[in-house]
Amino acid sequence: MTIAVTVGLLSGRTETLTANLDEEIATFRHRAQAALAVGRSRLLDSSGSLLDGYRTINDAKVQNGDSLTLHRSRVQISSSDNAFAAILGDGSVVTWGTADESALPYQLNNVHQVLANRRAFAAILADGSVATWGSAHCGGDSSAVQDQLKTVQQLQASHNAFAAILADGSVVTWGHAGFGGDCSAVQDQLKNVQQIQASANAFAAILVDGSVVTWGQAGFGGDCSAVQDQLRNVQQIKANANAFAAILVDGSVVTWGPAAFGGDCSAVRSQLKTVQQIQASLFAFAAILCDGAVLAWGDCDLGGDSRPVQHQLKDVQQIQACSGAFAAVLADGSVVTWGDADSGGDCTDVQDQLKNVHHIVASSGAFAAILDDGSVVTWGDAFSGGDSSAVHDHLKDVQHVQASQNAFAAILADGSVVTWGSDCYGGDSTHVQHQLRNVQQIQASRKAFAAILADGSIVTWGSAVPAGEISVLQEQLQTATLTANLDEEIATFRHRAQAALAVGRSRLLDSSGSLLDGYRTINDAKVQNGDSLTLHRSRVQISSSDNAFAAILGDGSVVTWGIADESALPCQLNNVYQVLANRRAFAAILADGSVVTWGSAHCGGDSSAVQDQLKNVQQVQASRSAFAAILADGSVVTWGYADDGGDSSTVRDQLKHVQQIQAAASAFAAILVDGSAVSWGRAGLGGDCSAVQDQLKNVQQIQAAPHAFAAILADGSVVSWGQPLVGGDSSAVQDQLKTVQQIQACRFAFAAILADGAVVTWGDEAFSAGDSSVVQDQLKNVQHIQASSSAFAAILDDGSVVTWGALACGGDSRAVQGQLTAVQQIQSTEAAFAALLADGSVVTWGDALAGGDSSNVGDRLKDVQQIHASQSGFAAILADGSVVTWGQASFGGDCSAVHDQLKNVQQVQASRNAFAAILYDETVVTWGSAVHDGEINTLSDWSE
Repeated sequence: MTIAVTVGLLSGRTETLTANLDEEIATFRHRAQAALAVGRSRLLDSSGSLLDGYRTINDAKVQNGDSLTLHRSRVQISSSDNAFAAILGDGSVVTWGTADESALPYQLNNVHQVLANRRAFAAILADGSVATWGSAHCGGDSSAVQDQLKTVQQLQASHNAFAAILADGSVVTWGHAGFGGDCSAVQDQLKNVQQIQASANAFAAILVDGSVVTWGQAGFGGDCSAVQDQLRNVQQIKANANAFAAILVDGSVVTWGPAAFGGDCSAVRSQLKTVQQIQASLFAFAAILCDGAVLAWGDCDLGGDSRPVQHQLKDVQQIQACSGAFAAVLADGSVVTWGDADSGGDCTDVQDQLKNVHHIVASSGAFAAILDDGSVVTWGDAFSGGDSSAVHDHLKDVQHVQASQNAFAAILADGSVVTWGSDCYGGDSTHVQHQLRNVQQIQASRKAFAAILADGSIVTWGSAVPAGEISVLQEQLQTATLTANLDEEIATFRHRAQAALAVGRSRLLDSSGSLLDGYRTINDAKVQNGDSLTLHRSRVQISSSDNAFAAILGDGSVVTWGIADESALPCQLNNVYQVLANRRAFAAILADGSVVTWGSAHCGGDSSAVQDQLKNVQQVQASRSAFAAILADGSVVTWGYADDGGDSSTVRDQLKHVQQIQAAASAFAAILVDGSAVSWGRAGLGGDCSAVQDQLKNVQQIQAAPHAFAAILADGSVVSWGQPLVGGDSSAVQDQLKTVQQIQACRFAFAAILADGAVVTWGDEAFSAGDSSVVQDQLKNVQHIQASSSAFAAILDDGSVVTWGALACGGDSRAVQGQLTAVQQIQSTEAAFAALLADGSVVTWGDALAGGDSSNVGDRLKDVQQIHASQSGFAAILADGSVVTWGQASFGGDCSAVHDQLKNVQQVQASRNAFAAILYDETVVTWGSAVHDGEINTLSDWSE
């Protein structure tokens, strides 16, 4: 029996469709979306209630003549450090970024909100339950409290934990126990909770009676006992990373946490009356009083002392903060700043431009002010976006500005986007500029941006490693109805579905989003008549060892090619999420958290000795001949060549609560959640950090050279260890290593970029890379550094380049210096550099055999989009999807044998001796050393 149903949009447009009573709501919804030409939407009944997609028309009690509504919500995006999650118009969720943070536990529907901390996500569903994913250590696994997560009203996140307020006012927490994930010590006090605020590693809850309860790490504000009797009639709480500030009903303020971060306001407490709002920087707080005056406290050098500008701070309307400074907008549209001058605390250079300011946005070290006329004024650290001169002429009719850690993105009135700041933090959007049309909103992660377009598609850019791969998530409403025999295998049915929908290898998911096993029959898989299944197709991903490639296809299977002892799979791999390679072996993380390895047993291709331990693996790191896996509980499992880090038994008891691992050639270094570091492997090559162990506190990130490590601490200082001659000893420059933002390594040395854009180098001076003294006066406002084996090339904020190091490896660019203008990025082989300019041309220098001479193809290097490098060859992707190569032929520098196949190239992956190009149709073409892995191959050879 069929009925007629009218489906409408909120705009008033309607369509009348017929429906069978046994048709599923999901199927009917898809037809309604197609009829009304809209994307993913929720289907509501005549009373406004959501219709369950898994029920039939009859079961949902939809009647003949009923009027239903398609409700399409705006796409909402959240981000962790290294991944994004988007709630689509129908309440489903898509994720992208690093696998350990973006892998969903199952298909999510009817999602109302998604919240992220640094490495995990939590979603509130329509029924009040919560789904989590990402690093288990940071709250990505809520299984221990899942039965308690009901009727959840709101979520809050610290760096490593989550806290949920339930409908009855109680609180449930999970994640890292010591950093707020365990509230058991105050559980009996957490009743009638109204709101929760979080610092980096602690939470503070306001109860209905105006009192406050805190938990988490004491040094981050998790203990308010010293001011507990003062915390009455609290209205709101503001937090920075380490301290809290509470505004009471009478406008007074109570603070707690470390004094150096603003946890002690005693110096200004008597003046803190009639406070209206508080803003927090990393090290201080600033309060606006009801008369428009401002008071600040905390670290005096980093925004905690506003006395030098106190007489100017009148009629303040809003305050914005970066890490070490504040900027206040006054009623007349002018701006007053204070704090660290290099981080935006001094705006004198642009003071005359700061008129009629409408709003201010901050990155970690710079400010951007939007004026009433739609123009933008910037100041502060150039690396963090404080210099927008390169795009100044484009910054007109600006509607909105968003900031990552060190870059800005502005939406103009015509829906286009302008970006500036550090390239590796999203400051360069040139590769996706043609896609950035009709942009509605932008979301930023720490190192990348995601733009939502008017059609609901999403474009991302920024650091390609964390989350900024160029991606477009285009909603598709393709459907096909197929008949199936109950005894037909799922794999066979999947192949037919792929053919019907004209797509390649895909995963087949059931109506709940669970993966269907290809070896089971339709009957065994409990697929019913009328069911709606989904084909999910991932992008091809390629990894390479020295002599082989491995590709994850769209259905999660893996194909390999290259020399047999590195490319021979132990079994057919399915549901693979990530593949990592060292020099001669591979390790694949599967959807269930297990690991499969292949290749040279000596290098980790045989993990049988630890196979029973490889469960719930979150990420894998590789040294030259070994692997290290971080499990969900923060422990580590290692295998491969013992001397290169494959044996961690001597430090196993220390490897707890591990956050991330970095690898040198023969050693590993792990950062723990408390900011300490542990290393293992060859002692003299970075595997022993005992000599500097007491200095390794508050470690933020670690960079590795082949035989040494360098750790950046929270205060911007650096600790190094390993082979002294190649960067393991930084004592000669230790007093200069302050406010370090990032570190780059070549084979024999390190180069650190400071907050002011200066550079400090150390390591083997015999190769000159460790000594930048001859160009030190030129190394100003450095944005990025690239390294060959024994030389460095620095891109300055004006697009020029400075080089130093071994002359034969690209350390001397004088022959092409006049051409090195408007440089966007630099790529390197072992002994040469290639710079991509803003106009799409390329400039090369260094060893000619290693790609330092591109004169033979110079006339073809136009409209270049990306450059990739093997050991001694370069490959450039042009705007038309073709490829140009140069350098040593045996290292992929000559693609003439496959040139006619290299069309519509989307991505190129390099091994040591060869290249693999992924085409638009997801076939793969390889070239380079035929002995190793450069034979002509296409993935169509493995098509189903």
